[in-house]
Amino acid sequence: MRDVAEHAGVSVRTVSNVVSGYPHVSPETRAKVQRSLDELGYRMDYLARGLRSGRTGFIALAVPFLAEPYFAELAQAVIRAAGRRGITVLVEATAGDSEVERRILDGGLTNVADGVLLSALTVPAADVGARTPDFPLVMLGEHSVGDQFPRVGIDNVAAARTAVEHLVEQGCRRIVALGRNGSENGRQRTEGYQQAMAAARVRRVNWLVVPVEDWTREQGYAAVRELLEGDGPLPDAVFAFNDALAVGALRALDASGVRVPEDVAVAGIDDIQEAAYTHPPLTSVAPDLDVIAERALALLEEQTGRSGAAREPGAPVAAVQEATPFRLVVRESSRWRSAGR
Repeated sequence: MRDVAEHAGVSVRTVSNVVSGYPHVSPETRAKVQRSLDELGYRMDYLARGLRSGRTGFIALAVPFLAEPYFAELAQAVIRAAGRRGITVLVEATAGDSEVERRILDGGLTNVADGVLLSALTVPAADVGARTPDFPLVMLGEHSVGDQFPRVGIDNVAAARTAVEHLVEQGCRRIVALGRNGSENGRQRTEGYQQAMAAARVRRVNWLVVPVEDWTREQGYAAVRELLEGDGPLPDAVFAFNDALAVGALRALDASGVRVPEDVAVAGIDDIQEAAYTHPPLTSVAPDLDVIAERALALLEEQTGRSGAAREPGAPVAAVQEATPFRLVVRESSRWRSAGR
């Protein structure tokens, strides 16, 4: 490390701070030290660093499915934000398995990471509420996790309400809500749908909530095909609880000869990259993933001590519940009124 300091023209302590990922180093100095590290072929001995400092320099990110675009894009946002802090992210896919999520809540990743970001999907809220974390942990998303865990995510009810209000403004009345599945996210997005429909005084006969098992393209396709093959009238719009469901819905409508948006408007939530390239391009509620990642890491750093204010062992975790911003991205799929209706 002394050789790196001499090469960069800085102190050994500055090199140590850069290597350890401490934030209180100017970008210019950090870049200069990094160039010297690269040119000299310096390689960190993570095990030795962990033994000396009690920190590994790693955090764990646990999400349900990396094959689902939202979680893949969330992981990328976390990796970017962590990289700016000199932190390495270990990614774990839980497959939405409640036992795996319980194991993580019980500290199952703390042997390899200084802290954990967990996007839980299926573990019951009662199980979560019964646990008191003794390691740095931040929950991602809208799963109901009790007040003892810091949480970062969008307001699900407001996001769903925003999407449905937009469809109502386009003149849609018979609006299908696609995605109820027994999860807390599903419950909240159903609530947002119902609030918007009630506020618009849409007759109850035009309310239709379609359940699915999982929020996937396949489930969205199957549910909408079944809906179209039924005896009911064609809906004015489909509000999908995520973009994967919406992509499946678009495919089902096209396969059935139903035009979007001329016959049926479609909107989703997540604004995955694919949304801009569907046919037609998909209207979606866009969470700010970079803000979610930054705020989650900041809350994690408060617990690990990287922010300069470490939590005392056994001290309660501040139950910060942060609702992050979102915006409605309007594309062609929801322009029902302008399509000549």
